[in-house]
Amino acid sequence: MRKLLRRAALSALSAVLALSASRALAADTKITFVTDWKAEAEHGGFYEALALGLYKKAGLDVTIRQGGPSIDNMQLLAAGAIDFALGSNSFGPLNLVQAGAHAVAVMAVSQKDPQCLMTHPRSDIKSLADIRGKPVMIAGAAANNFFLWLKAKYGFTDSQIRPYTFNMAPFLVNKDAIQQGYISSEPYLVEQQGHFKPQVYLFANYGYPSYASLVMVSEKMIDQHPDVVQKFVDASIEGWYDYLHGNPAPADALIERDDPDESDGVIAYAIATMKKEGMIEGGDAAKLGIGAMTDARWKDFFDVMSKEGVYPAGLDYKAAYTLRFVNKALSLRLAQK
Repeated sequence: MRKLLRRAALSALSAVLALSASRALAADTKITFVTDWKAEAEHGGFYEALALGLYKKAGLDVTIRQGGPSIDNMQLLAAGAIDFALGSNSFGPLNLVQAGAHAVAVMAVSQKDPQCLMTHPRSDIKSLADIRGKPVMIAGAAANNFFLWLKAKYGFTDSQIRPYTFNMAPFLVNKDAIQQGYISSEPYLVEQQGHFKPQVYLFANYGYPSYASLVMVSEKMIDQHPDVVQKFVDASIEGWYDYLHGNPAPADALIERDDPDESDGVIAYAIATMKKEGMIEGGDAAKLGIGAMTDARWKDFFDVMSKEGVYPAGLDYKAAYTLRFVNKALSLRLAQK
């Protein structure tokens, strides 16, 4: 009788353990992903993956939190408050290495940094080089990233800097004004609000080597859950492919929910620009797939910036990124289906 009771108890315990294991396997891994700015089309692939359930299908419970001028997602990542964040450019990962933070770039969504300078129509400026010596409105943070490259390549100086507070009015009313912007948004706003077509100079088309929209992940997450990182990268790549080649409406609805100021017109212009400029699928991504990164590209960026004294020559720049999760041509295979 005792043997029968023991067997029954063991069977019941086994059933409970099996149920618990099943529930554990069924539970999606929670991820909070903090972007680098307010919701916009430049984040579209991530929102598409969320809207279409691609993250869910991969076993991930993803929450996208939009960034903004008062949110330093790199600081949150460095402090261990979050495990996933979106870095705006190649400076972010290298800055974290220099600060001793344990986070790396695992995916570069944009092969071209969308940063540009805009002017009113004028005959004395026909290239970036022509802007040397002229006043330029840039945000405070820009003085420590893309403006360093402008100084290195074209001889720009700090005396040119004028404050830009993300208010378009000073640029619109001053025909001599020169202002920073994203090629995928500000030129459209100028046309809509100022009723003229600005002259636009995209840094990437002049050799600026920075990546943009870099998925940053804590080393702890990579070490302990590399499968989760791979699932997030793959689902994001699929989301980006669908956003560019499928129906972007599901993502756009979420973007406009998070940021009501992001209009249909702005989004449509951004998508068209990303396609036209090959920002997502051009460069190395044309052969390696969306999200591509290469050692050569990172070395190029680091060499330029270390030469200018931004980073010490001995900095281990390779600690800023890993190619482990990308360059697998996933989006190219999706295109063949």
